[in-house]
Amino acid sequence: MFIRQLDYLVTLARERHFARAAEACCVSQPALSAAIRHLEEELGVVIVERGHKFVGFTEDGERLLSWARQTLVAWDGLRQEASLSRKRLSGSLRIGAIPTTMPVMSLLTGPYWRAYPDLTQLLQSMSNEAIIRKLENFELDIGVTYLEDQNLDRFRVLPLYRERYVLLTRDATALGARSSLSWKEAAELPLCLLTRNMQNRRIIDAAFKRAGARPHVVVETDSVFALYSNVLCTEICSIMPHSLLAHFDKREELKVVPLTPELHRKIGIVTLDNDPTSPIVSAIWSVTERMDLDTRFDFSSANERAEIT
Repeated sequence: MFIRQLDYLVTLARERHFARAAEACCVSQPALSAAIRHLEEELGVVIVERGHKFVGFTEDGERLLSWARQTLVAWDGLRQEASLSRKRLSGSLRIGAIPTTMPVMSLLTGPYWRAYPDLTQLLQSMSNEAIIRKLENFELDIGVTYLEDQNLDRFRVLPLYRERYVLLTRDATALGARSSLSWKEAAELPLCLLTRNMQNRRIIDAAFKRAGARPHVVVETDSVFALYSNVLCTEICSIMPHSLLAHFDKREELKVVPLTPELHRKIGIVTLDNDPTSPIVSAIWSVTERMDLDTRFDFSSANERAEIT
């Protein structure tokens, strides 16, 4: 019951609403409220501030919440160790990935499944900031995100590949015989880019700023698939990571144009640097270390560059 109480508490912290927390835990709201009250009685402190609806956590509650998260992680690790003794690693792997990596995540989830078929994978798209926050709160096991321009001192880091930015266009005739474009030239084209709250867009905007150019953005979206669709179905161009092109349909009318100077960012997996590391994270880390995604994406981009010359 104690572990279940802690699970209810952590779920309430995530949902910030008694009814939603109860639904997520598959129990009635009175049962969830009663379990948390019993936990308060056992520990002798008030954890949750109550009113007509959920208000928040007390100062003691906030401190205990951190321990509750760590206890649940330790309990999950214990169960994973037990599954290893049965020669079959089982449990749940929670992955957070930045949106631009979602189309290529099958290159990770596929090998993970083949190595550990009893492992359930939960893959969610979220911002870089959300990934770091959820890792720190023990709500994710690993994150797939940018490795540059942020403090990762508390994390284990494993580089995967370099995300290199290219121009995608359907109207190659407008480029003449050009085999590459400067950022200043690209700024004059009608562009579909990701929204300004996304790290990918901030990286691209910074590149235009360094070039002394202001991009002509006609469509903004939070979907990388919408970027591709706008190029495919209109005369709008886009700037996207070259890694995405390995998974989108290779259409003859679409052309990939390198941008100069080249812009790239390192992508990798990160996890909290805890001791001991959970068996699932250790196993997945070992599988990932044997991958070579850079070679795969460089091969596909080399083919794309050959098409435009």
